[in-house]
Amino acid sequence: MTHPTDSIKLTRDVEANLVPSGDPITLIKGELVRITQALGGNYTVLVSGNMAQIRDENADALGIISPKDSSTGIKDQPFSKQMVWEQMKTCYDPEIPVNVVDLGLIYGCEISNMDDGKLVAIQMTLTAPGCGMGHIIADEVKRKVNGIQGVEDVSVELVWEPQWNRDMMTEEARLELGLY
Repeated sequence: MTHPTDSIKLTRDVEANLVPSGDPITLIKGELVRITQALGGNYTVLVSGNMAQIRDENADALGIISPKDSSTGIKDQPFSKQMVWEQMKTCYDPEIPVNVVDLGLIYGCEISNMDDGKLVAIQMTLTAPGCGMGHIIADEVKRKVNGIQGVEDVSVELVWEPQWNRDMMTEEARLELGLY
């Protein structure tokens, strides 16, 4: 078992995103990385003094057998709005160990019927408007919610009103982050 402070040698080249800019990069086979956060199936790593996020489907580059896709198991269950909220709780900012729902980043979730399933329209924000990872976090929300049985399409709109603040977090999130 790897300890969180151990260095890991990448087993292959892997696409990642620099944190916090969101810029895509390729990490090279043999580079040493250290995992700083492993939540929602994604991995935030330190590499050459920078942070980067490696998506769940690339866990093998870290020598990790990827857990099953977080949508596994929900394909066989009937659709519910609660399922959408639970799926959004599997999405994390790569720098913050609290999911986007408990951080208070999800402002709205509307569900409407389409011919072949449900349209899920999500309004979300970020902790800071200039966050370069915003589109990556929004894409993850969209991808994971789209994996729910009965969902035909998902739209995720980034909004800035009202501006996010710490009071929007759940009590559990504030405790986790030591903000009391």
